[in-house]
Amino acid sequence: MRKRTVRNGMRLVMAALILIILASFYHVQISDLFSFSTSVESRIYRLGMFWAAAIGGYGVVVIAFGFALSPLKNDYQVRLKPLFIGIFVMMFIFFYLLSSSFEEPLRDEQRRLRPGETITI
Repeated sequence: MRKRTVRNGMRLVMAALILIILASFYHVQISDLFSFSTSVESRIYRLGMFWAAAIGGYGVVVIAFGFALSPLKNDYQVRLKPLFIGIFVMMFIFFYLLSSSFEEPLRDEQRRLRPGETITI
């Protein structure tokens, strides 16, 4: 196993996870930050998902090649555990944000009026 190649692939997978989190949960905030329209906001989401899939797929292929290649002399110094933990932390953050998004109201949904409340225009 060539640990440097596996580490590079794991870095790509972690970058893909970060991009998935940004594109799926924070595309509204990114578009508001740069004052983009709603069509650009949906494009941010689509491109974020596309590039996350491309980078993650490439990372998995690099990891597979790293497992298949024979090790080099200085591969014993490479540590994979921090990246492995980082990937699990990113997965935990993703699933936490996913579960908390079920309880959050939709962006366009307004608060319903209670009986006796009026609207001031």
